Amino acid sequence: MASYIRRRKFLATLGGAAAWPLAARAQHGERVRRIGVFMNTAADDPAGQARLLAFAQTLAQSDWTDGRNVRMDIRWGAGDAERIRRYAAELVALAPDVILASGTTTLGPLRQVSRTVPTVFTGVGDAVGAGFVDSLARPGGNATGFISFEWSISGKWLELLKEIAPGVTRAVVLRDTELSSGAGQFAVIQAVAPSLRVEVKPVNVGNAAEIERTVAAFARAPNGGLITSGSSWLRSNRDLIVKLAARHKLPAVYYDRVFVDSGGLISYGPDFVDQFRRAAGYVDRILKGEKPADLPVQAPTKYELVINLKTAKALGFDVPPSLLARADEVIE
Repeated sequence: MASYIRRRKFLATLGGAAAWPLAARAQHGERVRRIGVFMNTAADDPAGQARLLAFAQTLAQSDWTDGRNVRMDIRWGAGDAERIRRYAAELVALAPDVILASGTTTLGPLRQVSRTVPTVFTGVGDAVGAGFVDSLARPGGNATGFISFEWSISGKWLELLKEIAPGVTRAVVLRDTELSSGAGQFAVIQAVAPSLRVEVKPVNVGNAAEIERTVAAFARAPNGGLITSGSSWLRSNRDLIVKLAARHKLPAVYYDRVFVDSGGLISYGPDFVDQFRRAAGYVDRILKGEKPADLPVQAPTKYELVINLKTAKALGFDVPPSLLARADEVIE
C-alpha cells in the first residue's frame, strides 16, 4: 500500500507540473525540452501508472527532471479510439521534442498526424508489418522503440496451457480485430498445436459483447482452454475476460501479468515495465541529438512467468512443481 501511495503522489506531481508555465520551470536559462507521453491505458490503471513511473524515474537518472528541464504532456487513451485520435492531434500540435507512445493503438494514430516528430514506442506487436519502421535494425523514419514479442513466444502460451491443464484438447485464441500481429501470433500457436494434440480456433473480437458470446459458445463443449493474444484493447477488458474464464471453468493463458494480477490463471510475456525503463534511454539519446532512424528497434530482454495459485485451486488444477519452480512470481 505504501508503494502505491508513493506512486500516486509521484504521478500527481507529474500531472501538476505539466500545467506550469514553461518560463516558471526553467532554471538559470536552461532550455526546457518537451516530451509527449501517450499511454494506451486509463489514467487510473495501476499497470499504466507503474509503467509511466518507471519511465519518469529512469529519465530522471539521466538528469531529465519534469519541472526543471523537461515538461511532460501526458495523455491517457484508455482504449477509446475517438479519444486516442483526438489526443494524437493534441500532442503533435504541442510540438514536442519527442513522444513516448505506448502500444500500436497510440502509435498508429500519431503517425496519421505526423511522420516527423521523433517517437519512441513500447509494446508494439509488429512494427515492420504495420509499416511503422522499415526494418528492426534500421527503422529509417521518425519512430523506433521496443516490440512486444518475438513470434516464438506465442507457441509457449499453448505449451503452458497444456502443462497446467493436461486434459485440454481445444483452445480458443482471442484476437484484436484492429491488430495485424494477431495473425502472426496465431500462426505460431497453430504450428505447435498438432504436437500437443490441441485443436486451436482463432476468434476476432471487437467489443465486450463479442467476447462474452465467443467464450460462452466455446465453453459449451468440454476440455477447452483460452489464450489471449497481445492487445492493449484486450488488456483493457481483462476483468471481463478473467471473469468469463472463471465462470466457464476455462484454464486461460495470458500475455501480460496484469491479467493474473486481476485473477487470471497464468501469464507469460515481456516485462512491460522494463520496456518503459529502456524507452527512457532512447528518449534521453534523442534529446541529446540522436535520430530515431539510427536507433534499432529492440525485442524484449526480460520475460516473466506469473501463476495465480488461488485461481488454479478454484479451477481444480494442481500446478506441476516443475512449473511452479520456473515461475517468476506465484500469487497465493
